[in-house]
Amino acid sequence: MQSRLKIKLGVLSILFLICGLNCAKSKVEQPSKPNQMTKKSIEQVLKEHTPHLMSIPGVTGTAQGELNGKPCIKVYVVKETEELKKQIPKEIEGYSVEIQESGVIKPLNGD
Repeated sequence: MQSRLKIKLGVLSILFLICGLNCAKSKVEQPSKPNQMTKKSIEQVLKEHTPHLMSIPGVTGTAQGELNGKPCIKVYVVKETEELKKQIPKEIEGYSVEIQESGVIKPLNGD
């Protein structure tokens, strides 16, 4: 009786191990090639990623810019901090991201 239980537990352990390895293998992301440009235009990439960037506390806006003669994504922040640098990616879909301190942005009153 105990030997059957040991065999069943052994088989179950092997199945869990195989399942775990397959799940872990499927979750491994393919390494991205640095500076590989996306097929999308910068306008499309900016449109898709602005909602997420704007949800980061301290981000006041996004825009298309230029860095070293190439199009880039500008992320405007109230104050550039180490915490914000950690949250804002250095590159999005092949486009460099530049953080620029803007201070607080307020709408004009028309006065």
